[in-house]
Amino acid sequence: MSTGRRRQQQAARLREFDHQGLIFDVTDAGSREADCMVLLHGFPSTARAWDGVISALRGRFRTLAVDQRGYSPRARPVAVRAYGVRELTGDVLALAETAGADRFHLVGHDWGGLVAWHLAAHHPQRLHSLTVLSTPHPRALVESLTRSWQPLRSAYALAWQPTIVPEIVMLAANGRILRAGLEASGLDRSLAEQYATQMRQPGALRAALNWYRAAGRAPRPLFSLPPVRVPTMYVWSTNDPALGRAAAERTAQHVEGPYRFEVLDGVSHWIPETEPSRVAALVDQHASANR
Repeated sequence: MSTGRRRQQQAARLREFDHQGLIFDVTDAGSREADCMVLLHGFPSTARAWDGVISALRGRFRTLAVDQRGYSPRARPVAVRAYGVRELTGDVLALAETAGADRFHLVGHDWGGLVAWHLAAHHPQRLHSLTVLSTPHPRALVESLTRSWQPLRSAYALAWQPTIVPEIVMLAANGRILRAGLEASGLDRSLAEQYATQMRQPGALRAALNWYRAAGRAPRPLFSLPPVRVPTMYVWSTNDPALGRAAAERTAQHVEGPYRFEVLDGVSHWIPETEPSRVAALVDQHASANR
């Protein structure tokens, strides 16, 4: 890409970008002269999960929060294989390319964290730093299955492998079961309603669940990752019902670069939504130290 074209792209706010014929919606905020920071949401949220974090960062970075594959209405392929982690990682690299960011800071939560681990392991030259919220390194997660209660915590992922039935159950009564599950796990009622409403769009919940199905059908690209060598911060919360301490503590064994482990006591799985100021402070400190 030419320098002139890159500067032109950096001068304009991104609202969307195209990758493989799919159109992704983007929230582009902060200083366009600052380092670029890409923010990846998890299930079943959207880029809105980062609103509080972006506000608390006060423009210190150019933040790009993307509605990922299946969450952007115009980026919702039908085939399960279209949601493999390599495809999801390719979307993030395409976003950075469109934004003119040769290197960037990467922050991911939940499934966005798994994509972030994969990108950091295979494309370390593209990153200044990595921050992952909630989700341990995938190999640490696999190792914890025989050393803790993690299999019970992860049982829902197996229940979501069949097609059609999980969607019918979760969306029954205008998404009441999905909404109740989100609230029970610690998400604010208004956000639970917002996320459940988003999943009621045609094909949205099936696309979101296809992330789990693609990983279940082809687990090797995700769960055989090499160690991560970029400066990494992993943030885990003690009240996360899905991701336990065993995998969180084993994550250090799979990071060979500078590593920082932060524990948020009494915080639920929904770290970006419920603790935006704390997340912003941690991310700012970590990213600023690794420019």
